[in-house]
Amino acid sequence: MKKKILAALLAGAMTVTLGACGGNTDSGSDSSTANDNTQGTTNTANASKDAIRFMNTKIEIDGALKEFAKQYQEETGQEVVIESLGGGVDVNGQLKNYYAAGNMPDIFAFAADSYKSSFKDWLEPLDGESWIEDTEYAFKGEDGKVYGMPFALEGIGLAYNKDILDKAGVDPSTLTNINAYKEAFEKIDSMKDELGLTSVCAVAAESGQMYWSTGNHMMAAYISQGKDRTDKEIIDKLNAGEIDKDRMGEFADWLQLLFDYSDQNVLISGTYDDQLALWATGKAAFITQGNWIDPSLPTYEAEFACGLAPAAFTTADTDGIIVDAPAVWGIYNESDKIDACKEFLKALAETEEGQKALVEDCGMVSPYKSCTLEPSTPLAKSMLPYIKDGKTYAWDWLTQPEGIAQNATGAVFELYAKGQLDKQGFVDTMESVIKDYVASNGSN
Repeated sequence: MKKKILAALLAGAMTVTLGACGGNTDSGSDSSTANDNTQGTTNTANASKDAIRFMNTKIEIDGALKEFAKQYQEETGQEVVIESLGGGVDVNGQLKNYYAAGNMPDIFAFAADSYKSSFKDWLEPLDGESWIEDTEYAFKGEDGKVYGMPFALEGIGLAYNKDILDKAGVDPSTLTNINAYKEAFEKIDSMKDELGLTSVCAVAAESGQMYWSTGNHMMAAYISQGKDRTDKEIIDKLNAGEIDKDRMGEFADWLQLLFDYSDQNVLISGTYDDQLALWATGKAAFITQGNWIDPSLPTYEAEFACGLAPAAFTTADTDGIIVDAPAVWGIYNESDKIDACKEFLKALAETEEGQKALVEDCGMVSPYKSCTLEPSTPLAKSMLPYIKDGKTYAWDWLTQPEGIAQNATGAVFELYAKGQLDKQGFVDTMESVIKDYVASNGSN
């Protein structure tokens, strides 16, 4: 009987989810596709036979990469053709089509969640490359070898409007545990009218459109917050179909706090744009997103000071944010230009021109310790002290079973936000859907 009730609840919450699978619905971080509706151009047809073919999946950096490739060719004589895919393009599917046609690019982007399922047999080991010692974010395969070069970092936490917090007398550096957040939320809520706020938090949990935010980015806190980057206990449990019930209970308390202080219309039925607009127009003090919202802030003429605070959901202090390389660049292991590809990637990682291209021209946070350049956007800048001080936790959510957020856990967040599950119900339902999903689909 319990399973029948659970199935009915999930079916109701997921009706929209299953109808929303077309295209790229991740309005947040870059994983395997970009968020622009434009596809980049490429001059592959006019390229020489010795040209490196580089498949880029962040359409917004197409121009900057092409400019660097042009400079690189002028200096070294090595031609590099940038082929940028974005919008609704299924990047993994496109790569598989290329592979089937014997037309693989020499360099391509991939994410941790697609490594095992799609690309692990196609990648050249990069061990021994000098840039590896300059970063903590090189992608390693299950055999311990390095297969991916990081080119940007993204951070997940609670973005805050510092101007609002200053007016309320809340110091964001103190927000390192759930009790500190409770006190801050209560204080800001008592001053809503004075501060011109609609709500303290901007959260959206409707699973059809926001599963990527709840089941991936918010779930990231349960999986990694406060955990050493090498500690894979929680994600290993999840991939085995299990949860840490005590930790999930603490996470449920955190979610309830966020939900209680959110605009209920946005929480239950809002889109990503609704959530972002609430915060970017100064009507909410916090938003459950990461630094990928930086490029959208000028659209709302948002000029307030802001930063990222930890998703510190436990009573114990966790004073770091969840930071990682959402995607990396790898080299096709049957390319006839492997050494040339390694030299090009090395130039991007280590040279002054390469670092300038990635940080200043592409607007990204460098994963390299030797890079002294800083991004100009506010949330990206706020990540730098965490990275410098080693206060970061891994994006282990990327290695969840493929599709689990969209097809299982995202709906549980929605049911909880709607009050259709209490705390124990949330924990029990999460345990049940994760177990069932892994049993049916396996782990990555």
